[in-house]
Amino acid sequence: MSKGPISQFIEKNYLHFNAAALVDAAKGYEEHLLADGKMMVTLAGAMSTAELGKSLAEMIRQDKIHIISCTGANLEEDIMNLVAHNSYKRVPNYRDLSPQEEWDLLENHYNRVTDTCIPEEEAFRRLQSHLYDIWNKADKAGERYFPHEFMYQMINSGVLEQYYEIDPKDSWMVAAAEKNLPIVVPGWEDSTMGNIFASYCIKGEFKASTTKSGIEYMMWLADWYPKNSSGKGVGFFQIGGGIAGDFPICVVPMLYQDMEMHDIPFWSYFCQISDSTTSYGSYSGAVPNEKITWGKLDITTPKFIVESDATIVAPLIFAYILGH
Repeated sequence: MSKGPISQFIEKNYLHFNAAALVDAAKGYEEHLLADGKMMVTLAGAMSTAELGKSLAEMIRQDKIHIISCTGANLEEDIMNLVAHNSYKRVPNYRDLSPQEEWDLLENHYNRVTDTCIPEEEAFRRLQSHLYDIWNKADKAGERYFPHEFMYQMINSGVLEQYYEIDPKDSWMVAAAEKNLPIVVPGWEDSTMGNIFASYCIKGEFKASTTKSGIEYMMWLADWYPKNSSGKGVGFFQIGGGIAGDFPICVVPMLYQDMEMHDIPFWSYFCQISDSTTSYGSYSGAVPNEKITWGKLDITTPKFIVESDATIVAPLIFAYILGH
């Protein structure tokens, strides 16, 4: 397939330093897929609020991604953007805000993520009202689901369609729900909807066990990985760092060292996009070779690191893989 203008521009101009690393990583990803490998993409930071769905959704639809690990924030914020986009507030001068101006945003029910403010009523409370019904139904029936499964139920029910304010083709969660894409969401309780669910548990309205736990996510992933790691294996495309990346990558050493499954293959491709500089004890700032010592990557695993802003780099890599 001949490449489109974005890919041609990248290949012509991105020849050195982080630009060249971007091209190498994109070509490595493409080669991995052409060899029938599978790919996990991990989402840290606020990639959903950055509207990565504009490119990520198409990657999902075209089977360029086979599993996602994301924070609870990314899980919910893509849907928030879907149903409340017109009420978001952009603050281009966010670097210059005084504490009083920050307080004024809070008083007006805007929660700021860098230059973008999420509206509480239209985003948080809109999701809360519908998730309450889904959580309540499961709790009363004694049923238990993972956090992303509750989100899929909400999306697939059609109850949110009345609120759509962007093209649903630009929502990666809609694309994921349509495919029932596997997702793991470590530390989901560290999110707005996780906090809200916890509040209902504290008030005695729901049982905490109605939402499956992070340990159960790891157990599920420990079953999924061996079933999908034959042949070329599973690659690991990490956007940012943190728990979204470290949680799933650990399934390999866990299976090898703790479950003593000595035929478990390493992750067969690795790329990290990060603006975290190499630093003391930081996971986000650790170079890929450090992961060899933890039994996550092999000596021969293709390894790439693009030290730049993921909101710039990820859409370009996805565009290249999609042939744009």
